[in-house]
Amino acid sequence: MEKFKVGILGATGMVGQRFATLLAEHPWFEVACLAASPRSSGLTYEEAVGDRWKLEEPMPEKLKKMVVKDVSKVEDVVQGLDFVFSAVDMKKEEIKAIEEAYAKAEVPVVSNNSAHRWTEDVPMVVPEINPEHYQLIEKQRKRLGTKRGFIAVKPNCSIQSYAPALAAWAEYEPYECVISTYQAISGAGKNFETWPEMVGNIIPYIGGEEEKSEKEPLRVLGTYTEDGIKLKEGLVLSAQCIRVPVLNGHTATVSIRFRKKVTKDELISVLRNYKGLPQEKNLPSAPKQFIQYLEEDNRPSVLTDVNFEKGMGISIGRLREDNLFDFKFVGLSHNTLRGAAGGGVLSAETLVELGYIQKR
Repeated sequence: MEKFKVGILGATGMVGQRFATLLAEHPWFEVACLAASPRSSGLTYEEAVGDRWKLEEPMPEKLKKMVVKDVSKVEDVVQGLDFVFSAVDMKKEEIKAIEEAYAKAEVPVVSNNSAHRWTEDVPMVVPEINPEHYQLIEKQRKRLGTKRGFIAVKPNCSIQSYAPALAAWAEYEPYECVISTYQAISGAGKNFETWPEMVGNIIPYIGGEEEKSEKEPLRVLGTYTEDGIKLKEGLVLSAQCIRVPVLNGHTATVSIRFRKKVTKDELISVLRNYKGLPQEKNLPSAPKQFIQYLEEDNRPSVLTDVNFEKGMGISIGRLREDNLFDFKFVGLSHNTLRGAAGGGVLSAETLVELGYIQKR
């Protein structure tokens, strides 16, 4: 198959760098453009990033000499592209505006940003959970006046370690959850070299994360209607989000109540058998096993499990009865792979599979 020509907006930041490494050898997509702020424009990718490469994986050789374009010059960037990934680092209103500008230039935008997550006609999707929400794209295209262009977003990285379990257990009607997330520093675009004060430290506040953790699952788990997404009813989430001295991997501890009676063994069986469209269609970035359940008391742990299924799988463990709630468990997801760029790439593959992204 002839590869789709793709661009990365915000290519010099940590998520942009992760997109670059994931797409360098992708079987469907070929990076044809890198774009960033005006200060990087005209430099090679290698020059623009300089000493700010933050990943353990090296910069892809084939991208080092690619000249970076000015992300604000939309018409220049989109020449010859089939769609773009967005990881731009701007103020929320600026992100909204520039992503809409790319969509109106008839280029689909698969965004890692939060700016459009609550725009009524923009789908916010975890491909294994709610791909039917992509039907919003037709409504969005009517608003934008486009034939090809649209914006699709993925949810916040902090919900990936527990929302899949809530989706898998939907038949048992979870209705109350208390959640604590222990979030890696790469979620802030940092590593230990650039954030040395996080070594041996915990920060009990991450701006905006608790609101996202409580509200975004209600949209992901909601129902598509012709009028928009009907939020999940009867489910209340209470979250605390803490920054911990871990490079990659968001851990969540969750206590949960169900309306229907269920056993521990039934819950575990459902997790292990849960799959979605990416698994059924065998998409390139899809984990073969979306959710693994681990029996050991000391798992999931970041060191042993964060890279499960190349960082695209979810790890659940320590499911047990709770004194106040019905059950409690621990979840783990890779925040810059499943939670960010990897989730974006899987979203794009899903959009191609469903026919929303086509070659020009």
